Amino acid sequence: MASHRRPKQPSRARVTVLTTAAAAAVAISSQAANAAPSEKPSKDEVKAKVDKLYEEAEQATEKYNGAKEKQEKLQKEISTIQDNVARGQEDLNEMRDSIGLAAAAQYRTGSIDSSVQLFLSADPDDYLDKASTLDQLSSQQVESLKKIQDKQRDLAQDRAEAGEKLKDLASTRTELGKKKQEVQDKLGEAQKLLNSLTAAEKAALAAEEERASRSSADRVDLSGATAGSGRAMAAFQAAQSKIGSPYIYGASGPSSFDCSGLTSWAFAQAGVGIPRTSQAQANAGTRIYSQSDLKVGDLVIFYGDLHHVGFYAGNGQVLHAPRSNTVVRYESINNMPYQFGVRI
Repeated sequence: MASHRRPKQPSRARVTVLTTAAAAAVAISSQAANAAPSEKPSKDEVKAKVDKLYEEAEQATEKYNGAKEKQEKLQKEISTIQDNVARGQEDLNEMRDSIGLAAAAQYRTGSIDSSVQLFLSADPDDYLDKASTLDQLSSQQVESLKKIQDKQRDLAQDRAEAGEKLKDLASTRTELGKKKQEVQDKLGEAQKLLNSLTAAEKAALAAEEERASRSSADRVDLSGATAGSGRAMAAFQAAQSKIGSPYIYGASGPSSFDCSGLTSWAFAQAGVGIPRTSQAQANAGTRIYSQSDLKVGDLVIFYGDLHHVGFYAGNGQVLHAPRSNTVVRYESINNMPYQFGVRI
């Protein structure tokens, strides 16, 4: 006879676990269904991030400019030393040739002059001392041989200096490449953010930049401003002639500029040489800490690390190359953290 057993009922603990798990699954499923997708950054948030990246790119740009300036300086110094070495070697060869001719003549007569023995000596300094003491050489011969020795020492020093500068040049080129890549990375990151905007948002940002970049002097009141020196005004006027020119990192004219590229180019047009970077330009003249004491044509330095520079234009305005995707233009001095002015 078949046995009829009552099905085994699940324990109360097991029911509780299953019920809890089911409730949790329902809750998670509900949350997943109702969760809103992550919000896209607004146009203003993107602009703020892009502006920050542009500022960081400009900081790297000034370091790039410094490395580039150092590279150019080293190249000139190395070229000068190498030219000096080449000329010095020619002089040395002539001196040796003259002694060689004397030796050949003496060989033909069957005697070798003490000056030639000195030149062939393993220890010329010791031989020279002895020979001079014994009056074995004429004063003219002693002088000629001393010149050869001095020339040899000079050439050895020049070659050693050139070797050290070549090592410095190699490390500077490495640094230059790193800074260039850093700038490009920042600009690339900024461009990705801009590409994430809608067509309407891009158009709105472009319109804002267009309004900011209008270069008509009618928009800026420069009347009544205190003019600087003749050379400062000449530099300022040269910069004015470049209003509307694009900002390009590492550029120093004549068709595009970065911030210190504009100021160094403009002063060069006035016949005045100033350093290439904003940090070096900050030490190129007399510092003016009060804005009320600034004159038109003074350099104006911004940010705590001194990575931005422009010209004071009068009435609280600066003329500068602001950052990537902008042009040389006027702007309020209060748009950036003012540090001090520099009067060249």
